[in-house]
Amino acid sequence: MVSKWHLCAALMVISVMSLTGCMATRAESLPYVDLSQRQPLPATAAAQVVPLRVAVAAVISPKGTADSYQLLFDYLSLKLDRPVELVQRRTYAEINDLIERDEVDMAFVCTSAYVIGRRDFDMQLLVAPQVSGETLYFSWLIVPADSAAKELADLRGKTFAFTDPWSTSGRMYPTSLTQALGETPETFFGRTFFTYSHDDAIRAVANGVADGAAVDSLVYQFAVAREPWLGERTQVIRRSQAFGMPPVVTSPHVRPQVRARLQSILLAMADDPDGREALQALDIDRFVVIEDVAYDSVRDLEMQVGTLVLE
Repeated sequence: MVSKWHLCAALMVISVMSLTGCMATRAESLPYVDLSQRQPLPATAAAQVVPLRVAVAAVISPKGTADSYQLLFDYLSLKLDRPVELVQRRTYAEINDLIERDEVDMAFVCTSAYVIGRRDFDMQLLVAPQVSGETLYFSWLIVPADSAAKELADLRGKTFAFTDPWSTSGRMYPTSLTQALGETPETFFGRTFFTYSHDDAIRAVANGVADGAAVDSLVYQFAVAREPWLGERTQVIRRSQAFGMPPVVTSPHVRPQVRARLQSILLAMADDPDGREALQALDIDRFVVIEDVAYDSVRDLEMQVGTLVLE
């Protein structure tokens, strides 16, 4: 007869043997990992470098913008060790929308677009271009080279090319001139249209499509230097008061560290051979810090013309 002690002992032996067998079987099924053979983890979408998104207002035509700014974008990409993505829209208002929604990191904007953006959502100044030692520009009223017009009053009933509805030089200033004559653009001109870039407005006058236009003085000089025929077919008949240079801006939501880094790179470009080459492609001496007060003349003009530029 088997005692309880012998029965318990037998069961314990069987349990140990079963457990040992299971452990052996499990050990045989586990993969062998050689920690001496190390490979980098595959890149994931989350690990990709996010590009710096830069918007450029259509002061010049899209192709001209892409060509002129390429060296600058290449330079920024090298310094930041991240790709730079150009973002373009047809109007200045659309660029402001991108900045307000934080869909771009940095933007080159028109002066009136800055004034509106500063007021509406606290758009932030970063730097401004310096050209020929100045941070100022003007609106130049131009007509065809063979035109007898000497003042805006001589263009009554004619066809006039505006650049952008928000443009200081391309719409606000000529609007103020019609107001000084007791008129509005709608009652003074026979026909008006928008070109949505200053170089296209210059071409419209040079080609006889428009009898006049008001354009950014720097863009006019830039365009004529590269395409002398534009200067041969147009003439400047009036110059405006000075305005603060169209600035480089950021959204108020951009992190202070990013903003400081961008500003530092732009301010140092003129002291770097590669940076100077990029600046020369844009006819810029250097980037400099600029104060908000520089745009008070634009605010004064905006008050004068009222809400016309916001239509």
